[in-house]
Amino acid sequence: MIDEKKKDVALVLSSGGARGLAHIGAIEELEAKGYHITSIAGCSMGALIGGVYAAGKLKEFREWMKTIDRKKMLGLTDFSLSLNHLVKGTRIIEAIMEFVPDMAIEDLPIPYCAVATDLKAGKEVVFNKGSLFEAIRASISLPSFYEPVQRDDMILIDGGVLNPIPLNRVYRHGGDILVGVDVSGHNYKTQWEEMERLAEIQKQDTSLKTKILDMLMPDNIGFNYYTVLSRATSLMIRQNSILMTKLMAPDMLIDIQMNRYGTFDFDKSEKLIAIGQRKASQTICKFEQRL
Repeated sequence: MIDEKKKDVALVLSSGGARGLAHIGAIEELEAKGYHITSIAGCSMGALIGGVYAAGKLKEFREWMKTIDRKKMLGLTDFSLSLNHLVKGTRIIEAIMEFVPDMAIEDLPIPYCAVATDLKAGKEVVFNKGSLFEAIRASISLPSFYEPVQRDDMILIDGGVLNPIPLNRVYRHGGDILVGVDVSGHNYKTQWEEMERLAEIQKQDTSLKTKILDMLMPDNIGFNYYTVLSRATSLMIRQNSILMTKLMAPDMLIDIQMNRYGTFDFDKSEKLIAIGQRKASQTICKFEQRL
């Protein structure tokens, strides 16, 4: 067992849509094993989970996620008639702010940063001061789905476009352990087979409600332009995350590759959190055995 004084963690949470709910399980497992998170950085869903944790509201967020089903997700979706995005993204942020009040990043109890992408300049943007929720909202701006954030002379979209696991951006303390949690990967062949199976099942459900939900949250629809674009984007993001972990070589990498869960499976929060806990437990055990 490692020295308790050497269990400070600089934690980095990746992008991954709803799969990022596994970050909650990883955080809870780290704390249960006696690790102390002394700084945190995140991208996209990782920026949201990391920001909520830094604000001391992770428990409340988990309880709120338990109430989310597909009907409530639809209610939190503020559609737009714009040609460059489908959803405004204001309603979901306002719902979270009901129990996680906005604050200045520099006033958080631990150092925190979120990563976004400036679409105009083609550069990474790091938020380490200013409004917590402005940073989160910019970092989660999934291209073409959420409305981009306009700030100063920038058009900000999802940070995962350039840096899906920002191991190079987290604040470091002397002697801390660099820990990355990466939910960007899949067991791609198994996931594809699962997608095809679900598509066949959904063909048998001709209800209007199902058709609308499939159109808005189409992770499991059949082989078409959306699934091709989604899979290609996922592969590029995964490759970027692999390159970053090789470049920065974290002390502990909790790599959570999923077989079936997709970008919009927010109604399955407890299952995703359990996956995060289980994988974190296995990785921590191997890490401590090496030491």
